[in-house]
Amino acid sequence: MDVTQAKQEHLLALKVMRLTKPTLFTNIPVTCEERDLPGDLFNQLMKDDPSTVKGAETLMLGEMLTLPQNFGNIFLGETFSSYISVHNDSHQVVKDILVKADLQTSSQRLNLSASSAAVAELKQDCCIDDVIHHEVKEIGTHILVCAVSYTTQTGEKMYFRKFFKFQVLKPLDVKTKFYNAESDLSSVTDEVFLEAQIQNITSSPMFMEKVSLEPSIMYNVTELNTVNHVGNSVSTFGTRTYLQPMDTRQYLYCLKPKQEFSEKVGVIKGVTVIGKLDIVWKTNLGERGRLQTSQLQRMAPGYGDVRLSLETIPDTVGLEEPFNITCKITNCSERTMDLVLEMCNTNSIHWCGVSGRQLGKLHPTSSLYLTLTLLSSVQGLQSVSGLRLTDTFLKRTYEYDDIAQVCVVSSK
Repeated sequence: MDVTQAKQEHLLALKVMRLTKPTLFTNIPVTCEERDLPGDLFNQLMKDDPSTVKGAETLMLGEMLTLPQNFGNIFLGETFSSYISVHNDSHQVVKDILVKADLQTSSQRLNLSASSAAVAELKQDCCIDDVIHHEVKEIGTHILVCAVSYTTQTGEKMYFRKFFKFQVLKPLDVKTKFYNAESDLSSVTDEVFLEAQIQNITSSPMFMEKVSLEPSIMYNVTELNTVNHVGNSVSTFGTRTYLQPMDTRQYLYCLKPKQEFSEKVGVIKGVTVIGKLDIVWKTNLGERGRLQTSQLQRMAPGYGDVRLSLETIPDTVGLEEPFNITCKITNCSERTMDLVLEMCNTNSIHWCGVSGRQLGKLHPTSSLYLTLTLLSSVQGLQSVSGLRLTDTFLKRTYEYDDIAQVCVVSSK
């Protein structure tokens, strides 16, 4: 193409406008004290201004709505809406008009056109209108590519396109921490606590409509973000769940394995995928945004080859009076074990029964329950310790101290 050739004029004009909700009018209040030279003039002008809030004229936020004056910010999780109009500026009929809108991101190209069919003809001063919507799911540079092709009355095929570039910003900063629950001082349970820290990194407040955890198929989840008040569940964040700019809020969840999986220790032991957070918020005049995190993962708890957990124990026992506890022994390894149980007395806890007894073979992921008897010779809060398991196949010993605590009181 010759660079000196004049730019060709098209018969059609393309206009693109982003559709956003209006915002509340803001004004800068000008006031002074009554003893100053203007006296009460500025205050009276503010009261007469129709854009101010009656009784609160010094507030910057007014009662009137204003249309957007610029493209504005687009945040991840919001819906991008745009109005596309193709107008016939010529004095002739244009035929076979095809309007195509694509959104180009760093990883893909999406077709946003509502219809792929061409319009047969477009008369003078008529237009083709289309509204496109897209939920933004990527951060970074986005380019809206609008292409128009048509045929003139002389049969000449024409084509042109325009590019509209905009940035998608990150609205929230989400950080997560996992805690493996401990039923006693040393035994790890299958419960997992998730703490989610959510920070508003935009310049406007957000109404947090929903923050929930969608667990994986192996877990049930309990939200710990409400308290019981007069029989009703009340949010720990109050009735107005607004998150101001740069403020952070912490959410807590408890996950427990489902019954069909909790019995399969080997399965739960290897599970690292917990679930994903679903966050829904509203900004401005009800503009909705939604983010869903990727699958959250944690480090699997280290149970070791043999896991000993306490099933039942009394809260309070009498001094020098025998009491029973129930223990659960689980084979977390991938081999069969032949176990021997030894009971070692401490200064305060004394075991009743035969030490060194055979428990027999325990297959992988299998469990057995033991009821043991012991007594305490010292009052106060005492730690139950002194159990030892030995695998005779590998001559390997596992010791368990601080299994639980029991309160010992005088029996008199």
